Amino acid sequence: MIEKIKPIKLLRVYPIWNLFVSIFILSGCSDDEIIPKEQFTPYQKEVMEYFVDVALGFEFGDASKVTRKWKSEVRIFVGGDKTAEMLSELDGIISELEELTDQLSFSITQDTTESNFYLYFGTGSSFALRFPPAQNHIAANWGLFYVYYNSSDEIYSAVMYVDTQRAQGDARKHLLREELTQSLGLARDSDRYPQSIFYGPWTTGTVYAPIDRDLVRLLYHPNVGTGYNETVVRTVLKDLVKQLNIGA
Repeated sequence: MIEKIKPIKLLRVYPIWNLFVSIFILSGCSDDEIIPKEQFTPYQKEVMEYFVDVALGFEFGDASKVTRKWKSEVRIFVGGDKTAEMLSELDGIISELEELTDQLSFSITQDTTESNFYLYFGTGSSFALRFPPAQNHIAANWGLFYVYYNSSDEIYSAVMYVDTQRAQGDARKHLLREELTQSLGLARDSDRYPQSIFYGPWTTGTVYAPIDRDLVRLLYHPNVGTGYNETVVRTVLKDLVKQLNIGA
């Protein structure tokens, strides 16, 4: 923040003509011309506020509210009910995510020992047999994700599922897109934008809203590191939304 410099009264007598010229010059200059102010569009302001809502911390637990993201390739092993429709949807989502950032890459592997991301399609009960920590959450959730991160707040592993019995059609595709994207570090729901995949109440949207795409771009930009709290994030985003021409 730039502080305005207040004029200091000097104990010196100026000729009347000089005083008149000084007053005339100052009266023709606005504060904005003397000290430029930061200007953001309404959409840029919305993006920054939404980023703070969605990208800091998690919905549950007591983890600190800081940025977390992957720094390594996301190597996905798909288990369970692997239909052609859902595998095709997964490929499409991955393509969109890779187009939004140069820092994030994915691969699909058939070897669980090579994977760092386990994605399961099937019932909640069958998922809980494979991943017991989910047992108490499957009744109320048709989709879940769990991430693991190190002391530097870098995500290195994740587990997620989509309930393909209770969810049908677009609901399945929505859950796949939502849980996968949230497992990348945009982990919190929000009630701000019904068209967003991060919207808390139930929806079945199958595409990213423009603001969703901008959040992915921002989180995986090199200027946004891991472990950033709200104060640091707001400072970084002020420059970044302009640098990326977001909302322009």
